[in-house]
Amino acid sequence: MHYRETILWQKAMRIAREVYGLTPRLPREETYGMRAQITRAAVSIPSNVAEGWTRDTARDKARFLAIAQGSLAETETLLTLCEDLGWFPTPETQNLRGLLDEVSRILTVMRRRRREEGLKKGRG
Repeated sequence: MHYRETILWQKAMRIAREVYGLTPRLPREETYGMRAQITRAAVSIPSNVAEGWTRDTARDKARFLAIAQGSLAETETLLTLCEDLGWFPTPETQNLRGLLDEVSRILTVMRRRRREEGLKKGRG
């Protein structure tokens, strides 16, 4: 299966698009600050899913899934800060928060399965 066919990558791409849809609300002086940081973090999620998907070893795949999960946490933190500062109205971020939660759960399950598979292989 190609990574573009996975629900994980598709939802991660939706996160990136949602973030880009919100960034015009940021103050102009945040173009090189918050805007750059939150878009970079959001884009990193599907990018690392894709890169990990194409790796040959389980260890490499797991590493990129971990990076994607870290980028997701960064995106969520920056989103919370933008909400707290009044830049993103909370009602307009609900869909994005739902996507972040879904992708986080999927990544957690995939990473757990990879760890379990690695433990089984290590024992046998």
